[in-house]
Amino acid sequence: MDIKEIQNLIKFVAKSGASEVKLEMEDIKITIRTGALGSSSGETTILQQIPMGQPQMGQQPAAAAPTEAAPAKKESEDDKYITIKSPIIGTFYRKPSPDKPSFVEVGDTINQGDVLCVIEAMKLFNDIESEVSGKIVKVLVDDSSPVEFDQPLFLVDPS
Repeated sequence: MDIKEIQNLIKFVAKSGASEVKLEMEDIKITIRTGALGSSSGETTILQQIPMGQPQMGQQPAAAAPTEAAPAKKESEDDKYITIKSPIIGTFYRKPSPDKPSFVEVGDTINQGDVLCVIEAMKLFNDIESEVSGKIVKVLVDDSSPVEFDQPLFLVDPS
């Protein structure tokens, strides 16, 4: 099952009105919940994507917390910052491994091409590099959280 098929499945489940769908195939197991974790906004969250037959030692699926709409005043303050977004669907990690320090912290100065995080998609770890230079103002995603395509990850002050 490729990413496009998973995206289509998510859209289908969201439109169907179902609250939870579990899909098990020969090589993958997916659980999709809509309005998960008490959310009334109808958000759709993939809670697990587990390749079958492979042990998941030390890994626990992380559920994404629903995001709340920020006040308009906050948005106008954030307009001066550049938002770095996720280029893929997967699991966001701030560290290269559990025993290593984070790639970047709030306040760090970054340059174009610096690795900011990794996103795991279908057991492949993808380095996410900065397309801009500046200073990290805010990390918008918790470590080990699922992220969607085009989801904001970092705010960068380019000045």
